[in-house]
Amino acid sequence: MINLETPRKFRAFVQQANQVADNFLRSNSRKYDLAEHAYPKELDLLASLIDGMGDSGEGQGAGAAGVRRDDTDSDKGKIKNGANMSSVLSVIEMCWGDVGLLLSMPRQGLGNSAIASVADDEQLERFKGTWAAMAITEPSFGSDSAAITTTAVKDGDAYILNGEKIFVTSGERADSVVVWATLDKSLGRAAIKSFLVPKSLPGIRVERLEHKLGIRSSDTAVIVLDNCRVPAENLLGNPEIDTKGGFAGAMATFDNTRPLVAGMAVGCARAALEDTRKLLEGAGVVIDYDRPVQSQSYAAATFISMEADYEAALLLTLEAAWLADNRKPNSMEASMAKAKAGRAGNQITLRCVELASTLGYSENELVEKWARDSKILDIFEGTQQIQQLIVARRLLGLTSSELR
Repeated sequence: MINLETPRKFRAFVQQANQVADNFLRSNSRKYDLAEHAYPKELDLLASLIDGMGDSGEGQGAGAAGVRRDDTDSDKGKIKNGANMSSVLSVIEMCWGDVGLLLSMPRQGLGNSAIASVADDEQLERFKGTWAAMAITEPSFGSDSAAITTTAVKDGDAYILNGEKIFVTSGERADSVVVWATLDKSLGRAAIKSFLVPKSLPGIRVERLEHKLGIRSSDTAVIVLDNCRVPAENLLGNPEIDTKGGFAGAMATFDNTRPLVAGMAVGCARAALEDTRKLLEGAGVVIDYDRPVQSQSYAAATFISMEADYEAALLLTLEAAWLADNRKPNSMEASMAKAKAGRAGNQITLRCVELASTLGYSENELVEKWARDSKILDIFEGTQQIQQLIVARRLLGLTSSELR
């Protein structure tokens, strides 16, 4: 049974992550929000620190990249908190500091999480140390990953990739890109595979960088693949097309990364709630948990309601990570966590702007920035609507063709 307290073995680590988020990320938050596309050099030292923590075992799952489902004979039958739980707890603290800067951190992106989720042991060792961006979305589609048109054609000991990817987080800064492509469009979802594409290869180029509403410190690129020849061994996981398994192999990546994005939303929402509480208390607003909300001020009642939404999002996120660590199916729970946390995080930060009044709308406080940052967390890795659709399919026992 899941324990609702932070596991004892992670408490010191979580406290350390909070201190890092405060001293490194939040202290530079406004600076790089205003300096869009400027590389945050302060993150190099922090990334090296997180790499060291992971290598030493002191920070199992430190950062956003430490997701993987490992299971040994000695683990069977045991309840455990592993890399998925540790990564979610770490991400929550880091995004309490700054979402955009976490996404900018070398070797801690969602591309690295994809590698950790589906790569085999040999690939994990070979790609160790790479900084991988994640390239899924294309100009012709957003959340429907099965609509991928980027092609991968086998040619001897390599695949030839052609296509265009948009909204690639860390697309310019990363040294490689996890590209999702189809081996055979006629076979539908089953033929979609992911490839680790080093940016040093001929045929891959960054076309442009996007200007964005939020997470402005994180570069977001358009990437074009023009007859890019990728070694066959860079196809992540199993190269065989399993028409019976369908999209399951590719979706395994999302089952592990969606709780991380939910954790990002939870961390951002917590930051907004904490600062808004201070502003409200400074203005004389009393938040009393021993009185019914209807007998309190509008501001106090609203704040208590937001805290309830925050707690629900947090618990769903922890449940999804815990299930992954314990080798249990978590596809529905991962989508539930992403849907709840993405929506609640955005609603909470926007409401905090309202409650903080003029301070919430100005650059004197970070509340307005968190409101801008939080919207993307309700969109990428599958929009709110897509998550609800996945949950509905799971609950009703329907396929994607039966419920669209």
